Amino acid sequence: MSRHRPRLARPVLSVALLGVVALGLTSIALARPGATNDKTFPYAVGLWGDLPYNDVQAQTGVPNLIADLNNADLAFSIHDGDLKAGSGTTGSVTPTTCADDLDSQALGYLNALNRPAMFTPGDNDWTDCDRGSNGGFNSLERLDHERQVFFATPFSQGKEKLKLEVQRDETCLSFAGYVDPTVAKLNDNTTLDLNQTANTRTRPAACVENRRWLYRGVMYVTLNVQGSCNNLCDKDPNPAEETARRAADIAWLKQSFAEAQQQHAAAVMLISQADPGFDLSDGTRAPLRNPQTLAETDGQPDGFQAFLLAVRDEAIAFQRPVAYVHGDSHYFRVDKPLLDAQGRRLENFTRVETFGDHQENGDNDVHWLKALVDPKSRDVFAFQPQIVPANRVAVPAPPPLDVGDDGHDH
Repeated sequence: MSRHRPRLARPVLSVALLGVVALGLTSIALARPGATNDKTFPYAVGLWGDLPYNDVQAQTGVPNLIADLNNADLAFSIHDGDLKAGSGTTGSVTPTTCADDLDSQALGYLNALNRPAMFTPGDNDWTDCDRGSNGGFNSLERLDHERQVFFATPFSQGKEKLKLEVQRDETCLSFAGYVDPTVAKLNDNTTLDLNQTANTRTRPAACVENRRWLYRGVMYVTLNVQGSCNNLCDKDPNPAEETARRAADIAWLKQSFAEAQQQHAAAVMLISQADPGFDLSDGTRAPLRNPQTLAETDGQPDGFQAFLLAVRDEAIAFQRPVAYVHGDSHYFRVDKPLLDAQGRRLENFTRVETFGDHQENGDNDVHWLKALVDPKSRDVFAFQPQIVPANRVAVPAPPPLDVGDDGHDH
């Protein structure tokens, strides 16, 4: 966060938070007539993001997390963006600016995972790269680099690959050089501290980072929706880029729901970086907005209202469970914050926020979220926080219990 403020097996994820049930699962009821909540959960999905943010996390915390993911028997995992902190760290020994080695490090993490690994970009990876502390890069050029590194093929990352559907329409923008390179260009990637947006040439490009896959009856969709007001605030906002990408995101969203309907999908999970804010409850973590109109009320540029209105319309029309998974504000939660235009809660919509960086508990507070998936159940999704034993900070991991057949510790 850096804003003002198919084929494979096993399902996992989303829905509304109605309570904590057995096995420590946060579940949400999205009632389908005739269905029950047997919760056999034939597969699970790993969710993580906003990591790593410093050397300790990069060298110890994330490798421990990856080992835990590999030990969890998942169908696949998804990183919801932000490969680094919002600003570079002076003296760091791992990548903390937006130089190429940041993406190389992240690619290594993803390809260390045994099962398919998906990724969607975060604002710290590209929109905020124009900050001097991040190397003063051209942000759109950095998005192009991510497209080359992570999205050059229709396949996922990970040791086991999964083929994905890719948004191919050339409705986004890419970097095409500078209007005045003699003034602006410092080297191949970085620019002087001037307004890069006004000095940047663009050309149409496919939003190849937007992907979807139908897996055992559930549709999963990634969308390039960003913090930092979705590229409308911070150092060099780019309204033209945001307008093009927003239209592409909404088109991809609608196409994905249409395909989910056509394929009789039991649920849809949406994954992006941004916490767009849904109401007036907490301006310290997300934009404040009118929960009925979804218009932002805190005076900041609103890069999310049109997207949220589209999400709401599609969720209502779909009727079945919809989960929106995001990072950005680093506050693990599963809740139901989306209201309709009359102020009524959308029972079938669940917001799921992954853990992200939490340096207040020590530099190595690095954990993930398991989405349990049962397409035949009423809820479809349940969520279980996964506290990596090797990364526990405040309370060390307890020794394992020697539990006998009688259920007692021996």
